[in-house]
Amino acid sequence: MSDDGELPGISGIGVDLPATLRIAGLALKRTESPPSLACWTGWFPEPAGGNAAVVSLVIEPAASPEEVTLQLAHDVVSRFDVFVDRAVRYCRTRLRERHFELTSEELSWLDLPELPLAVPEAVVWADRTWAIRFTESRFRLADPYGILVTFNGTQPVDVQGLEDEQ
Repeated sequence: MSDDGELPGISGIGVDLPATLRIAGLALKRTESPPSLACWTGWFPEPAGGNAAVVSLVIEPAASPEEVTLQLAHDVVSRFDVFVDRAVRYCRTRLRERHFELTSEELSWLDLPELPLAVPEAVVWADRTWAIRFTESRFRLADPYGILVTFNGTQPVDVQGLEDEQ
């Protein structure tokens, strides 16, 4: 802790930011981040035998989130399972496209009842764009940082493998 009682790297640039945001019953806690941005992260309770899903809200430059951004985050949190299902269905369709270069084995996975996509994380940005990243998957496309499904409002519009820490 610094002399002013703030955790290093958590205070904004001359901005007093809340330590916790409560969104649709989920507590998002302020996390350490570069001074140019503000990030709050919350974890859904872990399902039996599963991994906890995560939602983050990122504001750049560092500031308190605007009401419209909070409303989008509320929609994402309150309908998280619905959006994860939409993202999975979207991947099931889009990953069949040739440019993803899936192997014949990977293409066969697209017909399985459970697609090999796990540990979803949603990220909502201040410009009201958002995405779900599946951090674990057997698809080569997911190596090393997962598969990102970008949304426009409530509909998925793009899918990509993450090769660097975007």
